[in-house]
Amino acid sequence: MDINVDVKEIPGKNGVRVVDLNGEIDVYTSPRVKETIGELIDQGHYDLIINLENVRYIDSTGLGVLIGGLKRVREHSGTVSLVCTNPQIKKIFDITGLVKIFGIYDSEASASAAL
Repeated sequence: MDINVDVKEIPGKNGVRVVDLNGEIDVYTSPRVKETIGELIDQGHYDLIINLENVRYIDSTGLGVLIGGLKRVREHSGTVSLVCTNPQIKKIFDITGLVKIFGIYDSEASASAAL
């Protein structure tokens, strides 16, 4: 399976970028996601919204990429917010306890408003 990665800016929110992911995030597709997040951080974007609405599956490698991105933006007082409406994906964040370190929202608008 493949992953589509799209990046967009939120108008009126200085420097906030949304990373739209579509597909599966696993050991094969995680490097692409990691590269995109890393490039945004290298460009000085420290507030990121990762949209997981169209993600059907995420494994431990994918979770590691999200955690790694969070660690990097926190070095610059930034945030990583997740948009997640899929109950199966949300359950993974619950089980792993990652709901405590990521802001998880039902829409891009609510994630953006929380910044």
